[in-house]
Amino acid sequence: MPPLWALLALGCLRLGVGVNLQPQLASMTFATNNPTLTTVALEKPLCMFDSSAALDGTDEIYLYVLVDLASSRNASVQDDSRTPLSSTFQQTEGGRRGPYKAVAFDLSPCSDLPSLDALGDVARASEILNAYLVRVGANGTCLSDPNFWGLCNPPLSAATEYRFKYVLVNTSTGLVQDQTLWSDPIRTNRLTPYSAIDTWPGRRSGGMIVITSILGSLPFFLLVAFAGAVVLSLLDTGSSDRETTHDSQITQEAVPRSLGTSEAAYTSVNRGPPLDRAEVYTSKLQD
Repeated sequence: MPPLWALLALGCLRLGVGVNLQPQLASMTFATNNPTLTTVALEKPLCMFDSSAALDGTDEIYLYVLVDLASSRNASVQDDSRTPLSSTFQQTEGGRRGPYKAVAFDLSPCSDLPSLDALGDVARASEILNAYLVRVGANGTCLSDPNFWGLCNPPLSAATEYRFKYVLVNTSTGLVQDQTLWSDPIRTNRLTPYSAIDTWPGRRSGGMIVITSILGSLPFFLLVAFAGAVVLSLLDTGSSDRETTHDSQITQEAVPRSLGTSEAAYTSVNRGPPLDRAEVYTSKLQD
């Protein structure tokens, strides 16, 4: 894979052959998810206007955005005096009634661009990407913030085709010096309905999902059944022990009572009467 600086240099050479070129989507090397639902990342017009006539004063790049409609595909971004349009997102209904100025940034000479060799440095990655890319739709709060007075670059509409144009403006005179062609239509992503998202790997059918659910629940039910069987077994064992203990207690209580009754009867029969007769016999002798 070629280094990043080589890829960018190739892009600059492609854009540097003249201004009759179009803005391009950012390379996948720099923006992996592009476009998104509400943003589009474009390559800045690096080295694009270097072949133009010498410019006096400070130069600035304006980026205009236009919804791709048949009635406005060749819309102009300047008036008859070459003054650039200052129309805003609100005034054009988000680019549906005409182009609006979304971004303005300084023109950096090719020799002043930061080296891409430092792109691996996390601390400088954002700075380097901002030098090479511009993101349309990056400001999500400017429309709702009453204190915002700058150039508003609000989110784009999802599933909508847009065109983009770079304009070189001399800020000393306020006039358009040069401009690119309108880009080809670039469509933002569409929001995927939740019902259309396949959350199962391998695109399983409904029957497979049911079978998988049953098999997944089976170990739980088996565990519950096993636990219930163990509990019932323990309850049955405890009941048998209580019955055996109760029977033994009844037997032990019944035997002593029988022995006690016979002893009492034996004592009363064998010992009681002889004593009574002896006493009677003795009394008679005394008489």
